[in-house]
Amino acid sequence: MHTARDLQDTLEQLAQALQQRGWMMATAESCTGGMIAAACTDLPGSSTWFDRGFVTYSNAAKTEMLGVPAQLIEQHGAVSEAVVRAMAEGAVAQSHACVSVAVSGIAGPGGGSAEKPVGTVWLAWHTPGYTWTHGLQLPGQRTDIRQATVHYALKQLLESLRTST
Repeated sequence: MHTARDLQDTLEQLAQALQQRGWMMATAESCTGGMIAAACTDLPGSSTWFDRGFVTYSNAAKTEMLGVPAQLIEQHGAVSEAVVRAMAEGAVAQSHACVSVAVSGIAGPGGGSAEKPVGTVWLAWHTPGYTWTHGLQLPGQRTDIRQATVHYALKQLLESLRTST
């Protein structure tokens, strides 16, 4: 279980890592509806390292705001590795950031299928020159899935910045 203190610690360390590099961050969120951006901007002084957040809940928003090809969404579905990769890269292309995190998932209680049950979440991160993805199957109710996604997204970005120094 993640605590508010864990999230605060992660954000403070992430802020420091981004500031040390002079990098700005952007988010591209679907299932979390802006919760990652809200967590980042809860930290005082976040304007020095957080550029913007895109809440692209609809498929049209993913295409219009982030440049995700509609054909990619049709072919793979919004909750897919291909689409979150395009979201992460689109967030950087459409902002002043060089780092991004993107998420798309099925938080429930409805919307799941046999192939993509409730709790299926795809995440992507972009840092200069590199984009990577990870799929999760998270347990719990809608709130649990969304909160776990926020924690995981930020923690993994921090870990990647720590190991890339």
